[in-house]
Amino acid sequence: MTDRWSSALLTDHYELTMVQAALHSGAARRRTVFEMFARRLPETRRYGVVAGTGRFLDALEHFRFDSETLDFLARNGVVDDPTLSFLADYRFSGNIWGYAEGECFFPGSPIMVVEGPFAECVVLETLALSIYNHDCAIASAASRMVRAAHGRPLIEMGSRRTHEAAAVAAARAAYLAGFDATSNLEAGRRYGVPTTGTSAHAFTLLHDSERSAFSAQLESLGTGTTLLVDTFDVMRAVNTAVELAGPELGAVRLDSGDLEELAVQVRKFLDGKGATDTRIIVTGDLDEYSIQALTIAPVDGYGVGTALVTGSGAPTASLVYKLVARAQSDDPEAPLSPVAKRSVGKPSKGGRKWAARRLDDHGTATSERVFAHEPELTPLERPLLVPLVRDGEVVGREPLEQARERHARSVAELPVTAHQMSRGEPAIPTVFEQRPSL
Repeated sequence: MTDRWSSALLTDHYELTMVQAALHSGAARRRTVFEMFARRLPETRRYGVVAGTGRFLDALEHFRFDSETLDFLARNGVVDDPTLSFLADYRFSGNIWGYAEGECFFPGSPIMVVEGPFAECVVLETLALSIYNHDCAIASAASRMVRAAHGRPLIEMGSRRTHEAAAVAAARAAYLAGFDATSNLEAGRRYGVPTTGTSAHAFTLLHDSERSAFSAQLESLGTGTTLLVDTFDVMRAVNTAVELAGPELGAVRLDSGDLEELAVQVRKFLDGKGATDTRIIVTGDLDEYSIQALTIAPVDGYGVGTALVTGSGAPTASLVYKLVARAQSDDPEAPLSPVAKRSVGKPSKGGRKWAARRLDDHGTATSERVFAHEPELTPLERPLLVPLVRDGEVVGREPLEQARERHARSVAELPVTAHQMSRGEPAIPTVFEQRPSL
């Protein structure tokens, strides 16, 4: 991304008209607190995964209304001249706290807290929600798949099943949650995600025979490559692969049919030919349920596409971004008062929140504690909110590997019920504390 790139129009029209009306009423600079949270998890999810923090911080730094952006707004009559003048000087000057990327979250978890003047905070709503809702959904699905794979490697390969920009973000989120590699090269360039891939059925069909296709691939990429063996007859293809590559063949890939039965047959054949180190990789519309079912099969790795990049049935994390506190005047020192929605089915809890995860003596999480006041935590309570932006400056950027390691630790402290694939309650309850913890 270049310095000229602007994220300011990755927002909804009404965000800017709210700014215009607030400037008119005099409330635009009133100090406020917004929070982002999920009211509930999808039915089959026992926990969510925070992802997208790094992408949001990048987008925030580019949230500028440059001349081209302002010309568009003026030309289309989106806002009036005083609002255009305000936007021309827009720089977020407030503070943002959030759950660190890779952390698990639960219903009511305040995964982002944004404090600053109303007009500066409200315009970030759509940007934050679009990034986090997508990335958290992908990471949450990926985390379940990683658990289902029981240590076997996973490759993200869903680029052809989603928007081209979403594909890059999905690869990043999947890697954060424990996937080992992606087929998406832009994710490798931009975020350092390991990339991998060999060939598709088109390569086999291009050649006069399967044998000539395998020979060309082996000569070009070496015997450690992965040969796709289900274009015609699987067992015949595996036999041809071993004849050409010998027992040093790196892997074969199965992309269709009864994957469990085929894996058993292929493994028996490979072992009989002395190719005991040749791996079996399976792909083809896999999700966490089919991955879990394949754990009894002699499978060495999985490639996952459509189910992953669509959140495996939950394409959004259902996050919302709500005003929870406001000052009574424009005085910077004016105290904050809680505000909350009372809408049926969509209530919110007023007041700025703090959060901690309570653990038992064995280090297993027992509850999510959300406090109405900054608490004094016990040794068995782990604070969850970290500074991301301080006085308008990004302070919470970190390497993707660090978030990946954090996620592994966060999942490891959850109770065993967190990993059940069936419908059920969140792995731990969210407890709202009205008074400081003692």
